[in-house]
Amino acid sequence: MAGDRAIGRPPALFPLFAGLETLPGIGPKAAEAFAQMGVSRPRDLVLTLPHSGIRRRPIARLAEAQPPEIVTITLTVERHQPPTGKGRPWRVYCSDGKSDLQLVFFHARKEWIEAQLPVSARRVISGKIELFDGTAQMVHPDHVAPEQAPPLPEFEPVYPLSGRLTQGVVQKAARAAMTRLPEMAEWIDPSVLQREGWPAFADALAQAHAPQGVANLSPTDPARARLAYDELFAHQMTLALLRRDRRRQAGIQTQGDDRLRDKVLAGLPWPPTGAQRRAVAEIAGDMAAPRRMNRLLQGDVGAGKTLVAFMSLLVAVEAGGQGVLMAPTEILARQHFRALEPLARLAGIRLEALTGRDKGDARANILTDLAEGRIDILVGTHAVIQKTVEFHDLRLAIIDEQHRFGVNQRMELGTKGNHLPPDMLVMTATPIPRSLALAQFGDMDLSVLDEKPAGRQPIRTTVISDQRLAEVVDGLARALEGGARAYWVCPLVEESEAVDLTAAEERFKALRARFGADVRMVHGQMPAEERDAAMSAFASGEARILVATTVIEVGVDVPEATIIVIERAESFGLAQLHQLRGRVGRGKASSSCLLMYHEPLSETGRRRLGILRETEDGFRISEEDLAMRGAGDVIGTAQSGLPRFRIADLERQAGLMALARKDAQAFLERDPAMESERGHAVRLLLWLMEQDRAIRLISAG
Repeated sequence: MAGDRAIGRPPALFPLFAGLETLPGIGPKAAEAFAQMGVSRPRDLVLTLPHSGIRRRPIARLAEAQPPEIVTITLTVERHQPPTGKGRPWRVYCSDGKSDLQLVFFHARKEWIEAQLPVSARRVISGKIELFDGTAQMVHPDHVAPEQAPPLPEFEPVYPLSGRLTQGVVQKAARAAMTRLPEMAEWIDPSVLQREGWPAFADALAQAHAPQGVANLSPTDPARARLAYDELFAHQMTLALLRRDRRRQAGIQTQGDDRLRDKVLAGLPWPPTGAQRRAVAEIAGDMAAPRRMNRLLQGDVGAGKTLVAFMSLLVAVEAGGQGVLMAPTEILARQHFRALEPLARLAGIRLEALTGRDKGDARANILTDLAEGRIDILVGTHAVIQKTVEFHDLRLAIIDEQHRFGVNQRMELGTKGNHLPPDMLVMTATPIPRSLALAQFGDMDLSVLDEKPAGRQPIRTTVISDQRLAEVVDGLARALEGGARAYWVCPLVEESEAVDLTAAEERFKALRARFGADVRMVHGQMPAEERDAAMSAFASGEARILVATTVIEVGVDVPEATIIVIERAESFGLAQLHQLRGRVGRGKASSSCLLMYHEPLSETGRRRLGILRETEDGFRISEEDLAMRGAGDVIGTAQSGLPRFRIADLERQAGLMALARKDAQAFLERDPAMESERGHAVRLLLWLMEQDRAIRLISAG
């Protein structure tokens, strides 16, 4: 990779991509310390901005100082007092003609200190001035320079450090790296640049590395905002090129005639929401087009994704083809199957399920019927992408809960069509803030379900201390007498699943002692058969309380369940609590959610539970979650696929991401070959920001 990168990289960028040791003052040790910060070339250093700053107030006289404060002053060196014993400091007495200042150095070398501060010389001294026993002193000044030296900045940038690096070394290296910036044409749309009032790229870097005050360190500072935009624009250019590449992939044109969808709509108890109708229309439009669909359907808890998925699958069946719906676990696959069965009966089509549990003749029959086109829609786990599974004419593949599937599995599914790959729809029940959706799934088209179907009751959310556990259990007993069914979610313990399990087993025993056989338990370590048995006992009403770890977080659907108790609610993330609460409120009866917390509750914990009490809007909750936890945590950094930005801050600069996406798409429409003057500038930006996938697509396209 490094080789072919080097072949195409524009020579103007070579100095920025040289080794760090080519900068003055950087030896192997310093280079190693820089590497710990992810800085291995001058380019990385140029994009590593100061994170704070120190104000150095210039004063003419020591009498003007207000200790303790950081000042810069020119003084005359009067005399040295070497250490008077082991561990004692070397003191240098200086004066402004009226008052004195002691400079204090521990472990000073005689030759160095006498060369730096020769007696009777004038020196510019900067550092923190303090009073010690009524005497003004400065321990280890930050700067000692001859009077003729260039003036010190009043506001000095402070860079991140690692290893034994000092501010002086990093500042000097950053200044040297900046001299390697080549002349670069502007890649931002001139109208955007003018409207936002941003400086040119090189000027923005110069300003960001030399802040004049605290305001210049803010993400909204024009220089910083521009540099963040450059990163986001390069990223969105890559995604726009990926999308264009995908759209060039020929797909099957699948045109439905509404006959099956009309049957289903006629049999529904209430009409679909506007959001559901809009999503189905967007999906049907994509399926009818000659290019392959690649769409993300994002819906809040209980927004009715299942109906949208089924109507989309019917488009494939109306056109004489087949559809498949893939879920991450056996429980979810079986549940999708159960939810779709009544809809399939309304449509008069054949629906089958295939999971790892299907063996022998039953499995063989399904595989034969599938290959011969006698099955219209298949629901299953990733078992449906095994080599032995063949479709007669697969038109649409739907993946539920995308974040549990790798890109490779998505591609594997893409090879399942006979000739051309099927259209692809990915569904997620995790409302992702728009800025993250654009960063993570920006290569896909987006449909959002942001309305609740008719007949859904709001969920009453109560926050209560676990010291009132006995009251909660008594309340539960009364609700069960009235025929209610309840989930009881056990705490999330960080250390290990084993500890989670102990907590769940203890709670199960306690509730079993009170409610007997009405109580069942599910957790992640159980064999699938036992888990399914417990779930179906709860779904059928044979059991009335289901004690669970978070395996019920996504997709479990028992409309008769109206109560959910979440223990140690403060130990869960906001999005996770929102998902868990969404297990109730699925039927016609009103539902309640009890968030039990353990004292003492942290400020964050209190805020988190307060937000849940205020709102059921998953998108608002996800935005709050993002503000509180940061981007990596919201979607789990390890598998989030989120790009790592050096300057851009997804939490605070969400608006810039949307702007960058619009700009990238508009630019590619105007200049698809990227041959204009701005096109060449954008190419240079992509090299500078190391957007290799984009560069490969340009050279291939």
